[in-house]
Amino acid sequence: MSIIYRKNAGIENLLCEMNSLLRNVLLTCFLQLALFFPIFAQITIQGTLMDANEDSPIEYGSVGLYERSDSSLVAGTVTAPDGRFELTDAKPGTYYLLIQFMGYDPYVMEELALSRGQSLDLGTITLSPNEQLLEMVEVSGTRFTTMHQLDRQVFESSEFRSGQGGTAIDLIRNLPSVSIDAAGELSVRGSTGFVIMLNGKPLQSDPSSILGQLPANAIKNIEVVTAPSAKYDPEGKAGIINITTEKGATDGTFIQLNTRIGAPSIQDYDNKEKPHRYGADFTLNHRKGDWDLSLGASYLRNDVNGQRIGDVYTVSGDTTTRFPSEGERGFDEEAYSGRFTVAYTPDANNEFSLGFYGGIRSKDRTADIVYFDNHASINGERLYTMQYYNENLRIRRSDFALGSFDYSHTFENESRISSSFLYEYTMLGGPTTNRNLGFPNTDLIYQDEYNTNDNPLHGIRWQVDYESKPTPWGIIETGYQFRNLDHQGDFVYERRNNETGEFELVPEFSSNVELTRVIHSGYGQLTGQKNKWDYSIGLRMEYMDRELLLQDKSNTVDSLYTYDFFLLYPSASVQYKLGEDTRLKGAYSRRVERTTTFKMNPFPEREHSETLEQGDPTLLPEFIDLVETGLVRDFGENSVYATAYYRHVKNLVNRVNTVYNDTILNRIYSNVGTGRSIGMEVGLELNPSSKWKLFAGGNLYRYRIRGSFDDRPINNAAWVYSINANTSYDFSPTFSAQWSINYLSDRITAQGEDSRFLSPNLVLTKTFMNDRLNASLQWLNMDMGLLPTNEQRISTWRENEFYTTTNYVLEVDMVLLNLSYTLNPSRDKSRFIKSEFGEKEF
Repeated sequence: MSIIYRKNAGIENLLCEMNSLLRNVLLTCFLQLALFFPIFAQITIQGTLMDANEDSPIEYGSVGLYERSDSSLVAGTVTAPDGRFELTDAKPGTYYLLIQFMGYDPYVMEELALSRGQSLDLGTITLSPNEQLLEMVEVSGTRFTTMHQLDRQVFESSEFRSGQGGTAIDLIRNLPSVSIDAAGELSVRGSTGFVIMLNGKPLQSDPSSILGQLPANAIKNIEVVTAPSAKYDPEGKAGIINITTEKGATDGTFIQLNTRIGAPSIQDYDNKEKPHRYGADFTLNHRKGDWDLSLGASYLRNDVNGQRIGDVYTVSGDTTTRFPSEGERGFDEEAYSGRFTVAYTPDANNEFSLGFYGGIRSKDRTADIVYFDNHASINGERLYTMQYYNENLRIRRSDFALGSFDYSHTFENESRISSSFLYEYTMLGGPTTNRNLGFPNTDLIYQDEYNTNDNPLHGIRWQVDYESKPTPWGIIETGYQFRNLDHQGDFVYERRNNETGEFELVPEFSSNVELTRVIHSGYGQLTGQKNKWDYSIGLRMEYMDRELLLQDKSNTVDSLYTYDFFLLYPSASVQYKLGEDTRLKGAYSRRVERTTTFKMNPFPEREHSETLEQGDPTLLPEFIDLVETGLVRDFGENSVYATAYYRHVKNLVNRVNTVYNDTILNRIYSNVGTGRSIGMEVGLELNPSSKWKLFAGGNLYRYRIRGSFDDRPINNAAWVYSINANTSYDFSPTFSAQWSINYLSDRITAQGEDSRFLSPNLVLTKTFMNDRLNASLQWLNMDMGLLPTNEQRISTWRENEFYTTTNYVLEVDMVLLNLSYTLNPSRDKSRFIKSEFGEKEF
């Protein structure tokens, strides 16, 4: 009790001292105001600054009051978003007023006599654009395509015009560290395992699926984080790609309307149906006072025709079976989506946000193939020869609904706490029909099979983050995250009985699957700056519990596979400024690539005539260690950078083949050992003139796979490189052209290699109505019968067992027209949520 009393007494004395000090401060302030108020507070000058041509307010216009005697600045301000301004700090006297804004002729009021107590309203003052100054602004206002920060590279999406009017994939494929193949699959530094974030929110989703739904016109910046800090989810062996939308800070309404129309195909691939390419999307953002509302919807139809030319042989004892093939391989894609977000900011310290996102999408893959010389032989002597026609259609659908709620609070000492909750329901699935028919008489049915699946997914993510007030060492960040995934699957495989005409269940290919995964994680991180050093160091701790329940429909026997781990994920980043234009960077990060339900389902799924596909229920996650160091050098309006990196992957997952029978291969996802990449990424940006710009990036690395599969060693290594470059030229302020190229070299896999991939593109852009209307004509996958564009050969082999090679030849010389109209472009602040779980399984 005495201790408490002494503490209370001390506090009471302290309060008395503070009270006395406060009275003295208030008295001093009162005396100062009493002395100076008659001199200053009586004079006010106000007005509104407007654009003479558009009759719109000019924000950030400079307003200055100068002494006539010596031109010294007496008072100054900048105009508000509505163009209004007010000056109060002036003594009685004679002045002149100067109002100016870059790109406009200045306004001068040469003589202004002010007296005590005067209130002067200048009304509306208009500025007219100065064409010569505007041209100078264009020259000096050249901005870099790439901005280099401590832990990331930031790319301006507007610099990649071949993607405008399309989706996020069309933009990202142009980044130096990113490559794309014929299937549309993106990879970062040779790895497909990366995580997508939207406006800083992590999304546990398949990149190609999620990016294919996001309109390119809604994107401002793309950030590539190859060595993420402990603050972020550790998922993704290639790091994180964060997409940010346009943001503004003023009240008003932003509207953007986009349409896309594709011209008929130039090349004919003998596909049954002609492709359709068209779409439209809109984004609306309205901000007024404490409320911020975002609404968006999109529709996209994006079909691609093509061919598939393959050859396969298998060896069983002394019998070799060979089945070359050729036929249609095309894709029909269709997607609808709608998004809604409302944010409420009652004061500067609190913000609430509620969001919904829903949609329907499907991707139909047609593979109608003729096996025109299917035969088996012993020592070169044929046992039989036959031809047949395989009619195959695989439909992949995903209907989804998401909801999220976010809250953040900033304390008086500048510390901050935030919380986010996300719930997702997704229905995945779709049927595959596989019919082996006679040829040329397709009325003859050899085999008719049908497999489908329904995969409802429920996902929850909740996290809370705390950011401390600034300390001498920097800012301390801590947080906790909980994630729960429940993914069920009902797989049904049926085969038609040719005698009865009825479809019958094939039990060995049919199953019920349920995956549950619970993750608890927490992190701590310090980020700061000292002299020429910027640094960040952190540690993330994670516990994961995974259960996979399998039920074979033939005997209803349950099999339960469990896996859990506790792991630490350290990270560190450092940057040193050698000068104003030169920086050195280094980073380390540990990551994890989790296995999906699809890759763990051990029951085979029919892909097409010659292929079954199945997973491994004991599949382990991939664990990744990444080290990188780099140099960034700016010289004038030009820039160059180089980053050397080393990535080591434990429990590497690859798709490998085994022989199921004489004419069918079985694809299996398996842990095949370790993967190692040592490489260099470089980028160059040049501005030879005010109208000509060149941006080029490349990635070169040595990739090695070491391990084993099915008791056979794997030891493959090769050099791999990719080049992404574009050059643009402005013929006038409203008309420009850009040519770009994406090239990816041959790459090795655990059992073979994938060939090179080439895609050149040309875009012509014309703007109207003061840049509000934008029209772009795109010539994608330029070929003209001269280049091996948009095609790729995939080959796998195993000595004395099988060899398979397939060349995918997809559509070239595609022409599209994109139109985009924007109202109040500077006021865009669209903030939408995206999928957390379901996209990864799509």
